[in-house]
Amino acid sequence: MREAIKEALKAKEKKEVPIGAVVVYQGEIIGRGHNIRETSQDATTHAELLAIKEACQYKGNWRLEECQIFVTLEPCPMCSGGIILARLESVYFGAMDPKAGTAGSLMNLLTDERFNHQPYIESGILEEECGELLRTFFKELRERNKQKKRDKQALIEKEINQ
Repeated sequence: MREAIKEALKAKEKKEVPIGAVVVYQGEIIGRGHNIRETSQDATTHAELLAIKEACQYKGNWRLEECQIFVTLEPCPMCSGGIILARLESVYFGAMDPKAGTAGSLMNLLTDERFNHQPYIESGILEEECGELLRTFFKELRERNKQKKRDKQALIEKEINQ
């Protein structure tokens, strides 16, 4: 999970939502990813999908049956779909996502027995550290947005007073 946190910090440096993921095979990291949705302007460039893509390229196979994924935030529906389709053996994540999580928060997509694959799931790994990354990011984002609004209002008032 520490390596997934390192990936999340890369996203934060780019002013992206700080979520990171790594795929592990036989104790070795074979795929890494962090959110780049704002940078790429591509809704599918979530940390998990980027890590899965890199792992598939490494293995030369779309099946990641003996692999584990470590991610700082509970996977969303899209990422859970990728996890199921890639046949990842297990999912380990840090913080819960009550708004979009599909591994126990909002719904349980990853354990839905109607799918032909259900990975093992473990949550709460370095949960406080993973959650704090997100809380800090969104607090700073709200402050930046408030400042932009204040700056815009000051500019309008300046133009009115001229």
